Amino acid sequence: MASLQTLSKSFPGWVFFCCCCCLPLLLTSSLPLKGDSTAHQACRLRKINFQQPYIRNRTYTLAKTVHASDKDTDNRLIGQQLFVNIRENNRCYLMKRVVEFVVKDVLLTEVKNQYPYVEEVAQFLASLTSELRSCKFSGKKDHIEKNLEQMKNKMEQLGENGKTKAVGELDLLFDYMENACTDAPKKGGNKKKN
Repeated sequence: MASLQTLSKSFPGWVFFCCCCCLPLLLTSSLPLKGDSTAHQACRLRKINFQQPYIRNRTYTLAKTVHASDKDTDNRLIGQQLFVNIRENNRCYLMKRVVEFVVKDVLLTEVKNQYPYVEEVAQFLASLTSELRSCKFSGKKDHIEKNLEQMKNKMEQLGENGKTKAVGELDLLFDYMENACTDAPKKGGNKKKN
């Protein structure tokens, strides 16, 4: 204690104290890097968004109902092919883009009048993309755009059945979004559909 009092009486003593005691503590502390932390948090959703039984049930019920009328078992819109050449830190951004497309170009079209729960599911998915509005990609966007374009082209090639397939895969979309955008242990997303 006496040595601290002696140090406090002189400026060089304070400099010595800060260099020997405070600086090493600051250098070894695990403070997050500003860019990484901000980008990571912008591309994260709370796990609780996906744990609401009501909306999960509505989404899965809608998908199951529509999947039954999907005659095409050879093609898949939502699957691992979306993530080809996509770094893990860009997967949430990609899923945000996929969900925006499905909501705008599928769920909010004439489909919304054909099946039960479409509007509720569309509102839920739109709220997720709204929470991700600050989520940006890092690095090159080429692969993201290519994979998204391939999905859109496949849906277009399927004609009327393309939208049916997209609605029938809402459960997969739900799982992939959850896996890509939450920090929770991965459970879905690799699910096989018959």
